Amino acid sequence: MSRSSDGEILRLARAEARVRVTLDADFHALLVTGGERGHSTIRIRKEGLDATALASLLQGIWAKIEDALNDGAMVTVTERSVRVRRLPVVKD
Repeated sequence: MSRSSDGEILRLARAEARVRVTLDADFHALLVTGGERGHSTIRIRKEGLDATALASLLQGIWAKIEDALNDGAMVTVTERSVRVRRLPVVKD
């Protein structure tokens, strides 16, 4: 799906109840502006990961984020932290 638009990727993920894993900040913005509730995205903010390192990273954090992802969440993974924001994002 590397050549698919963000909208196409979101539609497929919704239809197949998939969690998106991306380096792209656009997906979090689309979740917020679209008022999404049950569709989750994990944004990886660590450069240079190969497939094996990415799989290992996800396996290492999955138990901590699985419940949030099942309910709808935006997860951001950096070198030092894992942040979870439940959906929908509501402004105070």
